[in-house]
Amino acid sequence: MVTSSQPDDRVHREEFNRGLIYTHNRANANTAELHRVVAMLTALSDLLVERGLLDREEIEARKQAAAQALQREYLSQGMGTAMQDFGVSKYQFHLSAEVDCASKIHLCRAACCRLPLALSREDVREGVMQWDPGQPYMIARGEDGFCVHMDRETRGCTVYEQRPIPCRGYDCRQDRRIWLDFDAGVVNPRIYEEGWPASLEIEDVEEPGGEHQHG
Repeated sequence: MVTSSQPDDRVHREEFNRGLIYTHNRANANTAELHRVVAMLTALSDLLVERGLLDREEIEARKQAAAQALQREYLSQGMGTAMQDFGVSKYQFHLSAEVDCASKIHLCRAACCRLPLALSREDVREGVMQWDPGQPYMIARGEDGFCVHMDRETRGCTVYEQRPIPCRGYDCRQDRRIWLDFDAGVVNPRIYEEGWPASLEIEDVEEPGGEHQHG
């Protein structure tokens, strides 16, 4: 009798997630060390300027040009991570926003589910929320730009009980990227644009108080 065992996908996913967290933690540690090196070089250059061996304006201009070039290269290679730390479990988070989504969702079309969102370590370790391996640890979105966990027919959340803290605490009513007048049901027409909000940066997204960790 031949038997076969199916791999436990959940266990493998948890191991994979732990490994990636370790990898990105090490990357962040390396970044911190690099920052210390930059601080030392800055101190040395300041000392040389004070002693008249270097021109401050010239070195500042060259530093700015070099920094911009390095930043472009860094971003073009998809480097860096984003993870949130709220200091509390999402299951103990009690600042949930009370928004009447049911009466407005036909207007906004769940636009909030298109906003970029960094997960927490709890989200990643839990293994329910999917994230984009090419942009760790941002929540995964489909080709239509919406969160992969959104039901495309009802526009409801399929992982509502496990949803991240930003989803629990986010209040769209005063967010003019989505609503020009929530009570009157007037949406910002930009939400209907293809690719919206591609121009937004992670830091521009309104979320409840949490500490972003970028590496």
